[in-house]
Amino acid sequence: MIVVGTRPEIVKMAPVIRALEEKGLSYVFVHCGQHYDYNMSQSFIEELELPTPDYGFKVKADSPGLQTGRILSLIEGVVKKVEPKVVLVEGDTNGVLASALASVKLGVQVGHVEAGLRSFDLRMPEEYNRRLVDHMSAFLFAPTENARGNLEREGVWGKIFVTGNTVIDAVVQHLPIAERKSSILDKIRFERFALVTAHRAENVDDHDVLEGFVEAFAEAPIPVVYPVHPRTEKRLRRWKMWEKLSLAENVQVLGPVGYFDFLVLMKHCEMLVTDSGGLQEEATAPSIRKPVLVIRLSTERPEAVEAGFVKVVGVEKAGILVAIEQVLKGKGRLPVVSPYGDGTAAQEIVKVVMEEISK
Repeated sequence: MIVVGTRPEIVKMAPVIRALEEKGLSYVFVHCGQHYDYNMSQSFIEELELPTPDYGFKVKADSPGLQTGRILSLIEGVVKKVEPKVVLVEGDTNGVLASALASVKLGVQVGHVEAGLRSFDLRMPEEYNRRLVDHMSAFLFAPTENARGNLEREGVWGKIFVTGNTVIDAVVQHLPIAERKSSILDKIRFERFALVTAHRAENVDDHDVLEGFVEAFAEAPIPVVYPVHPRTEKRLRRWKMWEKLSLAENVQVLGPVGYFDFLVLMKHCEMLVTDSGGLQEEATAPSIRKPVLVIRLSTERPEAVEAGFVKVVGVEKAGILVAIEQVLKGKGRLPVVSPYGDGTAAQEIVKVVMEEISK
């Protein structure tokens, strides 16, 4: 059983689903409902030409605890009905935690795709989620040796396999299609631009941090293209920052964009400025190869930092602007090879799962 609940999970599990289908293996596809808005999830499933989920839910909740509890209850019902041999989850969201917990409570083995990531920043709710899921998983698919080291130091009980990251598989599979199908560049009014995203709770739920972001983007030494996450838009409007951002001559605000459109924007931007985790990985794909400025205090992707793709620049306006300027002036050549593998992670994950459950 494969469980997804957010856009990044759909993208990263798509290669796993394809690998299962290539081998003619049966599976049940479940959307746990963490992102229930059509533009946030269902459009991705359709765009990637994935099958309609066998079970899909819409979970509306006012708190992380309520959301986690509702998903746990829903997934428990599916696991009881389906009786899978293994449940695969990806990442570090509330849906991942709830799905893993529901499965192990019913005696079903969990495989954690993208295991072993650590930011060591306990302000991030995702840090708790990923640690808990790692410690209840039977199979841990670590994207890198660094992730394996984190798991070994913590003494996890499950078996660890270094597979690479399926996000590289996804870029390899999807970018050629995206460049044929997407017309997003026709809507962009800048020839050169930085691509920006910001959505993490520790950033956008902090008034001063978000205000600093708005000012930094408006004053950036390169035009900014900013697809705004619904969560962020709510905060911007609540704190009367939306007008300043959307009217800034230097900024082009977009609504949520589809995966193909986003791949094309990444391919053609000068740099990424983001608090996302997955974008730090996607930017290292050989067909993307873009510098990334992480507007956070830490990252759970140290391999991208060590390779020279990523720089953590903090959340202060001045530091962000200096970092953008440095990228524009810099002439350093980025590595040709991604630290996250060669695009065959999903095939390796499926191979391991089939070997393990047949024992």
